[in-house]
Amino acid sequence: MKNTALTHIHESLGAKMVPFAGYLMPVQYEGINLEHETVRKGVGVFDVSHMGEFLIEGPDALELIQRISSNDAEKLKVGDAQYSCMPNEQGGIVDDMIVYRVKEHTYLLVVNASNIQKDWEWISKHNRQNADMKDISDAYSLLAIQGPKAVEAMQSLTSVDLSQIAFYKFKVADFAGIDHVIISATGYTGSGGFEIYCKNSEVEQIWNKVFEAGAPFGIKPIGLAARDTLRLEMGYCLYGNDIDETTSPIEAGLGWITKFTKSFVNSEALKNQKEEGVTRRLRAFELETRGIPRQGYDILNEAGEKIGTVTSGTMSPSLKKGIGMGYVNTSHTKFGSRIFIEIRNKPVPAVVVKLPFYKG
Repeated sequence: MKNTALTHIHESLGAKMVPFAGYLMPVQYEGINLEHETVRKGVGVFDVSHMGEFLIEGPDALELIQRISSNDAEKLKVGDAQYSCMPNEQGGIVDDMIVYRVKEHTYLLVVNASNIQKDWEWISKHNRQNADMKDISDAYSLLAIQGPKAVEAMQSLTSVDLSQIAFYKFKVADFAGIDHVIISATGYTGSGGFEIYCKNSEVEQIWNKVFEAGAPFGIKPIGLAARDTLRLEMGYCLYGNDIDETTSPIEAGLGWITKFTKSFVNSEALKNQKEEGVTRRLRAFELETRGIPRQGYDILNEAGEKIGTVTSGTMSPSLKKGIGMGYVNTSHTKFGSRIFIEIRNKPVPAVVVKLPFYKG
């Protein structure tokens, strides 16, 4: 198991540590519900340094990114970030990612920890023009400072006006006494805040100063378990659960990041899917009675026939009810449709709903 540069701090804080994507990571400190509420109402900090970072540079960098990415990176100005995915040749997804345009010919790709090696090989395979590629994952740390009080709590640590960094924008600026860190408004919780990219040698200083500045605002460290409940309440996809090598971006409701204004890996087949329709779609649902849906549970129709599978599910700390997402046959994708989740051999009634679950 790899450690992050902050593993010793998490252990000293009494975090429950678990193996995750090859790293020893904090899953919770004081409890999922308490940590979840801290982010929804105040400010919390996640160590997500296990994520992968690739630098793609040079005059051919954009061409490479355009080939592997479903979204249109040509629209990015310096200081812009963009959510995207890498389609494979069979209609599925290699990974989802965020693309940052750092300089005119320099892009940062942030990928999932469990896919770093796979993604690197995939991008390298498509690097026909020899754009300069660097895997900087092991040298960099990433903190997600999330919650409605994040801007106010962190403002004293930087000369940049944090309130002026719009969603999916970023600044390279001073933060917590360190020059040239990336301050990015790209969190995955739906409660606002920032992600801070810095070198491993800098992250402990930043962590300590973040907690000093945040103390009057009740700042707390937050584990990966609450990160999962927070992202699920927003309906954000998790790779390995809701999207993978067998799910297409069209089926997954990611048509909005799939731009057919350019050619990319498998774009023709995905365009046909969009035009002709698909047989299943990723949909959100809420349970109508008590129960907790889990990944892998069957989704049934009123006759008890299987029409899909749950990909993510939990007891929502904000809504106090069972919520989830899953792929269902298109006959049952209409909002308001009645479906059933098989929980311990019993069909539990649920209704198909629009995302997000949590409206703020």
